Amino acid sequence: MKKILITGENSYIGNSFQNWVSQYKEEYKVDTISVRDNKWKSKSFSEYDVVLHVAGIAHIKETKENKDLYYKVNRDLAIDVAKKSKEDAIKQFIFLSSMSVYGMNQGIITTNTIEKPKSSYGISKLEAENEIKKLIDEKFIVSILRPPMVYGKGCKGNYVSLDKLTNKVQFFPKVENERSMIHIDNLSEFIRIIIDKEITDILYPQNEQFVCTSELVRKIGLNKNKKIFLIGGFNYLINLLSKKIILIQKVFGTLIYDKKLSDIGYKYNVFKFDETIRRSINER
Repeated sequence: MKKILITGENSYIGNSFQNWVSQYKEEYKVDTISVRDNKWKSKSFSEYDVVLHVAGIAHIKETKENKDLYYKVNRDLAIDVAKKSKEDAIKQFIFLSSMSVYGMNQGIITTNTIEKPKSSYGISKLEAENEIKKLIDEKFIVSILRPPMVYGKGCKGNYVSLDKLTNKVQFFPKVENERSMIHIDNLSEFIRIIIDKEITDILYPQNEQFVCTSELVRKIGLNKNKKIFLIGGFNYLINLLSKKIILIQKVFGTLIYDKKLSDIGYKYNVFKFDETIRRSINER
């Protein structure tokens, strides 16, 4: 039995993973711990095989006032938890990073793409990655996850904004773009596999299918029994606006991982795209 400690109590990904592996009661024992104060420092991690560190700050607007908080939580806390994990003889440390370390709103990310984060969120995640990697040795292995947009039951972020938008619109621009995304259940299965197989290095989980924003909105609507009509003829305007407005890039631009990056040799995409949308809508 694998004993797993999730650092980040009540986190969306942590709770979802715990729920996912509850179907394998004889194979995993999962506990969670809050790292909001310093009490966690007095707890021994030595009874566990794996620490899954998911605590972090995301989905809040970055300001000058909260900039330092990103580095305190996403970088410094992550490094401190990793160091304690190593000191307490944890075998595998899993760090939840982000696609944001590349600082890209559009493009294709390959093995040759250089990390150039632009936000405090992305910079703090990359700096944490770099320090945690220094701890690696034959007794302490590290798995760094850089997922794209995560969506599913109870999620936050851009997916929720699109979901809410479908309640208000009957028409939406028809575009031909591609986005890397991953449903929370597929991500949870990914994490389960890398724990089972002790897969390390920097990892790039994503759904098997890239997602077109227009089709995403249309299918969200269909799952709410609402027909949303896709209207063509906006490509020129969207391309023009995307050069000036970052939000347009994020919604309508193409941003994907090369699929080769996401191949770990094991099947982790439990649900196809259409099914993930149905589950995200009907189970919320």
